Amino acid sequence: MSLNNSLILGLPAFAELSGEDADAILASARSSRFPKNAEVFAQDEEAHHFFLLLSGHIRVVRTMPEGEQVIARYINEGELFGIAVAMGRTNYPASAVAAVDCVVLTWQNKAWHDLQSRVPGFGANVYQTIGTRLQDTQSRVMEMSTRQVEQRIAGAVMRLVQQSGRKTEEGVEIDFPISRQDIAEMTGTTLHTVSRLMSAWEEDGIVRSGRQKVSVTDPHTLMLIAENRRTK
Repeated sequence: MSLNNSLILGLPAFAELSGEDADAILASARSSRFPKNAEVFAQDEEAHHFFLLLSGHIRVVRTMPEGEQVIARYINEGELFGIAVAMGRTNYPASAVAAVDCVVLTWQNKAWHDLQSRVPGFGANVYQTIGTRLQDTQSRVMEMSTRQVEQRIAGAVMRLVQQSGRKTEEGVEIDFPISRQDIAEMTGTTLHTVSRLMSAWEEDGIVRSGRQKVSVTDPHTLMLIAENRRTK
């Protein structure tokens, strides 16, 4: 069954795309569902495909040589991922895991040049995405070496809220399940440290957390903590 071109029309990577070209692009795509915690692809696996997340959230996980897992970032709806072909890589530098049930479009790498020729802004958008992610990685490396643990955790939670937050009666909730262990893996610290700090912030009315849910009830104070400007 052919895919409806409304799936991609209007997304940043496919700006200014005609309906006819969208149909042609989707003709070479495959739609797949991945249940929560399923692996879309594995670190170091040969990269024969690239992907677009239609719904859900993808967790990008890198396993270090000593076996420690680090969550590099989260992919949101409408974003391309697994774009090793754009970076001249033959394998994936990290694993992609469904943080919730996801729907993903998949293309073979041979479709890459057709996309670039059919979509005027596709290449520019992709390389802007790569640049943004590299800059984010560099910023996080700097954080690891220069910021205290509390600042790193506050900064990570703020980034997630800015990227995937939705307003609720309690504040701004991260719009996908996230555990304290996930936050520890994002910030290079321990579950014990994250739990201690999150519990203290809950007592201060800055955040609320439940079963894999985190809401920020006082974004301003959390930002001050991230920037080491909070006065008690």
